[in-house]
Amino acid sequence: MKYKQRLSVSLLAMTALIHSGIVAAEVFVAPFGGYSFGTTDFSTIDSETEEESTVKIAESEHWGVMAGVTTADPGNIYLLYSHQSTAFSIGDNLNQSEISRFAIDYWHLGGSLYFPKGKFRPYITTSAGLTHMRPENGFSNETSFSMGIGGGAEYQFTPNFALFADMRGYATFVNSSQALFCNSGNCKWLVDSELMWQGQVNMGAKLTF
Repeated sequence: MKYKQRLSVSLLAMTALIHSGIVAAEVFVAPFGGYSFGTTDFSTIDSETEEESTVKIAESEHWGVMAGVTTADPGNIYLLYSHQSTAFSIGDNLNQSEISRFAIDYWHLGGSLYFPKGKFRPYITTSAGLTHMRPENGFSNETSFSMGIGGGAEYQFTPNFALFADMRGYATFVNSSQALFCNSGNCKWLVDSELMWQGQVNMGAKLTF
């Protein structure tokens, strides 16, 4: 009988702890915008002409949104979506020509750890997920695994509203000598690379519920 009573008390205590954790967690939504830069130069071979060239992703603006829950670290766990409309360009930094418009989407699951100093809250963050590239010229979409790391800070004006700014770096894993952007068996390029790096600077607002 005493064992059953102790078991009941233990179950009640565990239930109370789980319930308090759920209650303490807060849901947040954080739209953001920014600028993508510092992309990797690709050494490519045109599959039709066999001409070698250096191709890079043009710098441009992007936008996105994060949604997640807070944790007691203090920190959070979030889903991130980032969209950039850009182009492949060929040539050096002074004489570049656009050769193909396309979009880059990041779909990531991540987490942040905060170091609060009053209303000012610096943080570090990591994430992992997929990079999805969608050309506009009828060639195939490309999806690869990617990882992200970054750091920034937010300022809490109220418990439910904050502004934040951060910098993130994304590494997309591309198979060496992979064919990119194919259409009916015909591929635009062979790319001699294993990683595609891209940097982002972001500013946004965070709404907590």
